[in-house]
Amino acid sequence: MKLETKLIQAGVGRDEKTGAVSFPVYYATAYRHPALGQSTGYDYTRTANPTRTILEETIAEAESGDAGFACASGMAAVHTVMGLFSQGDHLIVSLDLYGGTYRLFEQVLSRYGLTFSYVDLRDLGALKHAIRPDTKAIFVETPTNPLMQITDIRAVTQLAKQHGLLTIVDNTFLTPYCQRPLELGADIVLHSATKYLAGHNDVLAGLIVTKGEELSEKIRFLHNSIGAVLGPQDCWLLVRGMKTLALRMERHQSNALIVAEKLREHPAVAEVFYPGLPEHPGHEIQVNQATGHSGMVSFRVRDAEQVGLFLQNLQIVSFAESLGGVESLCTYPATQTHADIPQEVREHVGVCDRLLRLSVGIEHPDDVVADLFQALNASLVVGGSVR
Repeated sequence: MKLETKLIQAGVGRDEKTGAVSFPVYYATAYRHPALGQSTGYDYTRTANPTRTILEETIAEAESGDAGFACASGMAAVHTVMGLFSQGDHLIVSLDLYGGTYRLFEQVLSRYGLTFSYVDLRDLGALKHAIRPDTKAIFVETPTNPLMQITDIRAVTQLAKQHGLLTIVDNTFLTPYCQRPLELGADIVLHSATKYLAGHNDVLAGLIVTKGEELSEKIRFLHNSIGAVLGPQDCWLLVRGMKTLALRMERHQSNALIVAEKLREHPAVAEVFYPGLPEHPGHEIQVNQATGHSGMVSFRVRDAEQVGLFLQNLQIVSFAESLGGVESLCTYPATQTHADIPQEVREHVGVCDRLLRLSVGIEHPDDVVADLFQALNASLVVGGSVR
């Protein structure tokens, strides 16, 4: 079956007793054993839950993995994977990185003796130079958040295998509909499933997908031991959201391309970052390893003083701190998603006070463009004069 069909058929026919097309929500935390030493496969809901099983099997199949694990949030998924590592271990991480991941690494896990080097993974020479005897893994975002930098997953995984390193890829922005890192050599895929997979700004969730029996068993142990698992109602909502993933992603990315092309023309905009634009750095790599570009567009206005007026005047696009839902959202990374990254680090990477990030929704593109343009026009009036 094609991916679209696999997602639509998630849970269909699995409830043999009733024949329910929509797989039920199992709220039970405990399950009766048939006899001593026997189990139905479900003992305690932290370890396994029937509704969660449907979700985990669905994401594993969608990502071409061997096992899936549903967590209480995207950060819970990252933290669970970090349980693979021990005091003294070193990881190489994408330089341009979601601020929440940076916060977890630098303010929490560093206290447990893990160390992290932030490297522009587009530069294989820099990556090779960063590998140390204590390096255990490479953590990749591609496209990165928020500058949409593209990493060659095949090249990174080949280098990782040469040095006996794990490759972990955050695939939140593209989802398995557009990119499947495990097919390109990665070992682990992560998702903030709150975003495109759920798709409706109403579920907090994280997903992990692993390749290989040994690695899958290690994550299974950590998932159960740490216990940051996703509740059954949210599992059901996430499965329901994933059923329309293909339709939504097609509209997200067609809208995003229109928005990106239009933003290039506006005098208030200095730069536009969107992997679907032919001139975007890494566009050819993106086309070679992915089948789409998602709905994420970042751009810089010409003057930081424009930001407040622009955000204040948005009407259809919401000034909000998330992405991947059907509604269009705009985020100001410097004070929201990347606020916990020190200013000098942010600015060195390129997350400056002129940068805005759009999650282009599935509204009519003309309405989204019109809203952005009227807000940008308003932003040009700074200090009582038109710039």
